[in-house]
Amino acid sequence: MERYFDVLRLAHDAVGRVLRDLAEARGDGLCAVDATVGNGHDTLFLAQAVGPRGRVYGFDVQERAIKATQNCCGEAGVGDRVTLLHAGHERMAELLPDDVTAAAVMFNLGYLPGADKSVVTQPATTTVALDAALSLLAPGGVISIMAYTAHPGGSEETEAVRHWCAGLNHPLFKAMEYGMANCPEAKRLFLVGRFHG
Repeated sequence: MERYFDVLRLAHDAVGRVLRDLAEARGDGLCAVDATVGNGHDTLFLAQAVGPRGRVYGFDVQERAIKATQNCCGEAGVGDRVTLLHAGHERMAELLPDDVTAAAVMFNLGYLPGADKSVVTQPATTTVALDAALSLLAPGGVISIMAYTAHPGGSEETEAVRHWCAGLNHPLFKAMEYGMANCPEAKRLFLVGRFHG
């Protein structure tokens, strides 16, 4: 039963369905972005979901995260469809090729598990990255944002994400928030879909 209340699983389920739907409608060769690769779990998930002709771009400011993700994807046999950039996600618009249109962009905010907890994503750079992700999102595409409130600065970043989502143009974009109503310090999942245009 616990798995039905896991927002990390919900993020993968939602993004996976969007990628399958877009692949059926438009063929393979989809592009996706992991805005914060961390230990590589979301990058691996995206690389498997986009298929052999797809491409995943991943960002992280920590060399340790880049190496962990290279190893994770390489061991799974999908490293050839992943391009990793040792840079902050706020540089997404600057560093991605001009012709990139993303079917999915995933954010997992906060700090790198097992590393220095003082190195965390920040509201100012995260919102810049979210704007960039929105600008390259394909019609029918999705942005998932996993936000955490328990670490210092986490509540402020979560609120910045909530405010960013609330300002999106409806009905062009639809934004949803998921989390435990009876545990305010639990992680929050935001899903943003592009529905028209």
